Amino acid sequence: MRTYGKDADEDDIRVRPGRRGSRPRTRIRPKHEDADEGLVLTVDRGRFTCLVEEGTKRERTLHAIKARELGRKGVVVGDRVALVGDLSGEAGSLGRIVRVEERVSVLRRTADDDDPYERIVVANADQLAIVTALADPEPRPRLIDRCLVAAYDAGLEPLLVLTKSDLAPAGPLLETYAPLGVRHVVTRHDEFDEDEVERIRGLLEGRSTVFVGHSGVGKTTLVNALVPERRRATGQVNAVTGRGRHTTTSALALRLPDRGGWVIDTPGFRSFGLSHVDPSRVIKAFPDLEPGTEGCPRACSHDEPDCALDAWVAEGHAEQTRLYSLRRLLSTREGGED
Repeated sequence: MRTYGKDADEDDIRVRPGRRGSRPRTRIRPKHEDADEGLVLTVDRGRFTCLVEEGTKRERTLHAIKARELGRKGVVVGDRVALVGDLSGEAGSLGRIVRVEERVSVLRRTADDDDPYERIVVANADQLAIVTALADPEPRPRLIDRCLVAAYDAGLEPLLVLTKSDLAPAGPLLETYAPLGVRHVVTRHDEFDEDEVERIRGLLEGRSTVFVGHSGVGKTTLVNALVPERRRATGQVNAVTGRGRHTTTSALALRLPDRGGWVIDTPGFRSFGLSHVDPSRVIKAFPDLEPGTEGCPRACSHDEPDCALDAWVAEGHAEQTRLYSLRRLLSTREGGED
């Protein structure tokens, strides 16, 4: 590796051509060893709200921008970053993010199954809370399956949160997912009592949990109950269509009171594309079916005459609805209807 010092000459220095007075630019980049560590709490139009000196008396939030030297590298909610500049947190102060630390996990999605562009939802989470209403709007099991696939692909533990149990029973939906062994909790939308909230907080304690769900399921209302000091606007559900309007426009990390964990609220979505997930890994979201694939032919699509999963289900190892869900999901990845 070439080093630079008193013996460096003009060949060791790059000068931007065609610009008078342009300062020479060297290949050396500052290491920013004195940078402070921060946690990205939210992102808004190129500005990042970060928490620094977490857990100390000097803990504070501040605004920052991404340093030019990071190039096209993205910075997302949940990232641990290195910050320099004015980190006082006072009005008008602005820091710079100069480094993004290695991520432990990354939750991704695409707009649809034909979209090659991956969108990182959040970094460094360890749990995915999939929120769905039991009625108004009706549950969407295929969307739940997609979120499960994304969770397993990212290495996150899924948690199924069912809201509005005052409008419909939770039993039928829970029975569908019983073979997966996914942890679950059932709530009464807009009627959260303290015991219910504490029970949910216990499942989130000490963890970084991402809340996802389509509009109108009560996701943000639940987040507000869990973190009451930071309430966000909630939307009205159309009484005819059962559809809600989006009220959370960006991901936001909120500290769980007295529990040492983080709750990350995300915008509601109408689809969860999986073009970034290798089809061979989709089966990982169906551990009740995966052992049955041992008898499948090589490169089996799991929807062909020789697929061993039909016999696996017929022998009673898994529910037919789970096999249907898997095949529907794989079909959707190939451009079919969801």
